[in-house]
This record gives sequence, structure tokens and C-alpha cells, in this order.
Amino acid sequence: MTFTAVPLTLYPDMFPGPLGHSMAGRALESGTWACAPVHIRDFATDKHRTVDDTPAGGGAGMVLKADVLAAAIDHAVAAHPGLPILAMTPRGAPITQARVRQLSAGPGAIILCGRFEGFDERIFDARPIEQVSMGDIILSGGEMGALLLLDACIRLLPGVMGASASGDDESFEQGLLEYPHYTRPVSWEGRDIPDVLRSGDHKKIAAWRREQAERDTEARRPDLWAAYSAGRSGAR
Repeated sequence: MTFTAVPLTLYPDMFPGPLGHSMAGRALESGTWACAPVHIRDFATDKHRTVDDTPAGGGAGMVLKADVLAAAIDHAVAAHPGLPILAMTPRGAPITQARVRQLSAGPGAIILCGRFEGFDERIFDARPIEQVSMGDIILSGGEMGALLLLDACIRLLPGVMGASASGDDESFEQGLLEYPHYTRPVSWEGRDIPDVLRSGDHKKIAAWRREQAERDTEARRPDLWAAYSAGRSGAR
């Protein structure tokens, strides 16, 4: 099964963009995933190909029109049936690694990329769209968020990463930030690789890595630490 990414965007030339390089690029060439961007402006019906209008009630900026968006979405759904529809918006639920894994295990995704002040809200009432956010930041448009989301999904597709276990211990996979890494030289600017990592004792190394992951998560991400701690308490 080929994972198919269908970005709905005013800038289709932004895709695959950086995803045409490195692991994702090789996977694209091999057919592990496919990129089929849809130009939203193609579905405007007036001679000026208008995709936005002023906000109802006044205010700054422009809003993407529901009728044009719906036509683009319906086209994508007809061409790629069975794909979930996501919209990149700071008003969406924060994406999680668990959701990324769900998406990467499926057939792909239609990803609606916003611009200007965002979408006419009625599109979310009229179509089954999951609103997602890549974090508490504001971007110029949804394309960069879509690229981030797709990269997170593509790297999990079978055969994309060199080793099948490469992603198992990474940040967020076990509810923790990942432990710190080191490599040669052993000593650099007076700083040495921790002795335990050079001990050859895999049990001690695993325990040290777990301890470091828990320490860093508690210090840097108290939200993750609270959820992780609650999960441990509930499992007892």
C-alpha cells in the first residue's frame, strides 16, 4: 500500500519540497509514498479565481471561502477515497506521536493548508475534517505544518528508516523525552562520555538511559511528566 499525501494548498509547488530529499525523498522515488497536491485556486468559479473574502463582521485580513474549499475537498475525496481529511490550523488539537503513528499506518491523508486569517468555519460543519495544530505558534500558512506532519508520518513507513527499531526509543514514543546521546571522541573540550555508556553493561546502560529520560522530561516538559506519572500510578 502506498501512503498518499494530498495537500490542498494555494502553493502546490511547495510540495514535496524538503520531503523530496534524504529518507523521504528516497521513499518517494521508490513509491513507498506519493505526493498529489491540489491547487485550491483551481476551484474558484469567478474570472478572478477568488479564493478569499473579507471577514464577516469586520476585522483585518481575509478568510478562505467555504464554497471554494468544499469544491477542492470534494475533488480530493473523489480522487483519493478513504483518506482522512485534516486541516492545519492553530485552533486545532495539538498533534501527538500516537496520532502520527495512526496516520502512518493508514492509506495517507488529505491535508488542508490555510492562509490569511484561516477558514470559513462552516467548512468544518459541512465536511468531516480533523483540525490539528503543530504547536502554539503562528505560521504564514499551513504548508509548513503539513510538511512537518508528513515528515513525521513518512519516516515511520516500512523500510524508510534504516532499522525498524530506530524510532522506538525516541522522544514521545514512551511518554518521555529521549535520553541524551554521545559519540566519539570519548573526550572533547574536557567533557567525557559518561562512563556507564562505555561499560559494556547493557542492563546498566538501559537503566541510565531511562533515568536520564525521566529526569529531562520532568525538568523540561512538566506536562509530559504529569501524564507519564499518572500512567505509571494507574498501572500499579
